Order: sequence, then C-alpha cells, then structure tokens
Amino acid sequence: MEGVPVAVETVREVGPDTIALELTTPEEFDASPGEFVRLRAAVDGEEITRYYTLSSPSVTDTFEITVGVDPDGDLTPWLAGRDAGDTVYVEGPFGQVAYEDDGDVVTVAGGPGIGPAVAIAEAAHDAGHDAAVIYQDDEPAHTDRLEALDAAGVSVTVVDGDDDETLAKAVAAHLEDGQHYVFGFESFVSTVADAIEAAGGDPDDALIESFG
Repeated sequence: MEGVPVAVETVREVGPDTIALELTTPEEFDASPGEFVRLRAAVDGEEITRYYTLSSPSVTDTFEITVGVDPDGDLTPWLAGRDAGDTVYVEGPFGQVAYEDDGDVVTVAGGPGIGPAVAIAEAAHDAGHDAAVIYQDDEPAHTDRLEALDAAGVSVTVVDGDDDETLAKAVAAHLEDGQHYVFGFESFVSTVADAIEAAGGDPDDALIESFG
C-alpha cells in the first residue's frame, strides 16, 4: 500500500457523528493547519483512499484529522472503530491553504470545515495574534475547543445551519479583522464569498478550501 504507515493514537467523539483521529507524526512530516493529507486503509480487503484536512494546530509529535462518520460509508465507520496502535497510511501534506504564524485570522467554517478552522484559530492565538471563528452548523463539533477559545478571548460565533443572514452579518462584522480562511462544501464557501463581497471586501483575498 502506498503512503507512510502511521499509528493511531486515539479516536474520540467530538460531535454528533464526528470523530477526531489522532495519528503519530511520521519522520520528516512538516505540515501546517489548513493543509490536508491523503489517507489510505485496507477495509475488508479493499484499499480505500480519502482526503482529510488537519485539525490540529501543530504536528510536533502527533497530528489530528476530523472525520464526519457516515454509518453507510465505506471508510468512516471503519476509522471510528480503530483502536490505539492500529495502522493507517498517509501521504502529504497537500494544499495551498496553510497558516504559518502569519498574523491575525478570521476562520469561517461550515460543517466539517470546523476542524481546520479551529486549528488555525488556536495556532494564531498561541502565536499571539488575534483570531475569530465563525461556524455554521446545526450540530456543532469541537465545542470543547470552541469554548476554550472563547474563554481565552477569541471571538466565536456559532450560527444555525439555515441562517445565512446571521452568517453574512458575522462575516461583515469581522471583515477587517484578519486574513479570512474559509472551509466547507461548495455551497457554503460560495455563500461566504458572496457575503465578503456584499460587505465591501474582495473574496479573492480569502483563502478558501472547498470540500466539493
């Protein structure tokens, strides 16, 4: 199987049908929050490949990916059932969107985009920069990390899944507060881009990662 074998450290629930998979960092693996890896696993004799964006602010000893679990999926239920010491294979990192201690940030997430969004906000805050998180989801994940950020003085706004008006207002309120990082499915990132433009900003200046 292609890729580097890495050990599963922990698997924990971080929201409804959502897990965080912590993996041992392989040698010479240098990644920043916002980048993604290709994960490979053999499930019932079949090799399956999926892409996952990092959801940890650093990769020093371990790194994390956040996985939405589809009970009928061909890989995610298998990942949810892993134990410490199990092996998966990773390649990467890949991607053009990455936070490398380069100033204040506004992270905007829809659904599974909260993984990289919260990681970037944590990395920015830890580096002494200002951060804001805007998150749209009816069933939020990583609420413990969001609460910790809020307690540390980071602006955290959680919006209902169908409330695009409040989402747009939050984007406008933070238009000048830092580099925008946007993560989510195509319809969500398009909505955010429109909100940035409507508020007088340039959506081309935002760093956007669409999950298809």
